[in-house]
Amino acid sequence: MYARIATFQGDPAHIEDAVADVRRKVDSDAKPAALEDAKMLMLVDRKTGKGCGITLFESEEAMRRGDEALNAMPAGEGSRVSVEFFEVPVHRL
Repeated sequence: MYARIATFQGDPAHIEDAVADVRRKVDSDAKPAALEDAKMLMLVDRKTGKGCGITLFESEEAMRRGDEALNAMPAGEGSRVSVEFFEVPVHRL
């Protein structure tokens, strides 16, 4: 398994808007094919406005395709600060 972790910084007053926007995108039937099998998590710090989007993929190739699709999407509330890639050698969900 592989993970793409994107870090965002936004206005803490707009966290609920950001959460609602991500929920709409994740639940949409119109998401890109490269994200159909991906698992997604959103972490937020409501005090600072910082957030992380963790997207899990079954293979490194799927992660690269997913990264391209995610980069093509607008960041929404706040700004994307960084994107990192990791192998996930241990996972229990």
